[in-house]
Amino acid sequence: MARKWPMAVGLALSLLALMAGLEVGTTQHESWHLAARWTARVGFPIFLMTYLASSLLRLSPAPWSRALARDRRWWGLGFAASHSVHLVALTIATSLDPEPRTFASLIPGGTAYVFILAMALTSSNAAMRAMGRNWKRLHTAGIHVIWLIFTLAYAKRIPVPETRAIGLTMTTLALAALLLRLMARKRRGAPAFA
Repeated sequence: MARKWPMAVGLALSLLALMAGLEVGTTQHESWHLAARWTARVGFPIFLMTYLASSLLRLSPAPWSRALARDRRWWGLGFAASHSVHLVALTIATSLDPEPRTFASLIPGGTAYVFILAMALTSSNAAMRAMGRNWKRLHTAGIHVIWLIFTLAYAKRIPVPETRAIGLTMTTLALAALLLRLMARKRRGAPAFA
C-alpha cells in the first residue's frame, strides 16, 4: 500500500519556506517575494522526484527506486500541495508590486497550474479507470508542461548576475532530469516523451 507521507512532506517544506521568507524579509514586499521564491524552490525537487520516478526504476532497479515509483502519486500530490502554498505566496507578492503583471506574463504559470490541478484531481485509481487512455495523455502532457515552465523560469535567471547561480543550478537539474527520462525511454524502446 502506498504511503501518503510524501504529500505531508511537500506541504510541510513549503510552509517552512513560506515562514522563512516572511521572517527574513525586511519589508512586506520583500518578505512575500522571498516566500514566493523559496516555496517554488522547495517544490522543484519534489516535482523532479515525481518526474523521474518511473525512469529511475527502469535505469536502476533497487528498493529505493521501487519505493519512489510506488509512491509516485503521493509525491505528485505533495508537489501539488507545495505549489498551492507557492501560489498563495506568489499571488500576495504580485499584488504588492507597484506595476501590475500583464496578462501575457501570467499565461505560462497559469497553464502550469491548470495542469497541476487537473493532475491532482485525477490522481486516483477511479479517475484512471474512468478516463482510460486520456488519463495517461493528461498526465504525460501535464508533467512535461510543468517541467518546461520550471526550466524556462530558471533559465531566464542565468543572464542576470544576481540570480545566475540559482538559474544555472536549477536549469542543469531540469535538463539532467530530462536526459534521464530520455535514457530510460531509450532503454525500454518507447517514444522519448511518452
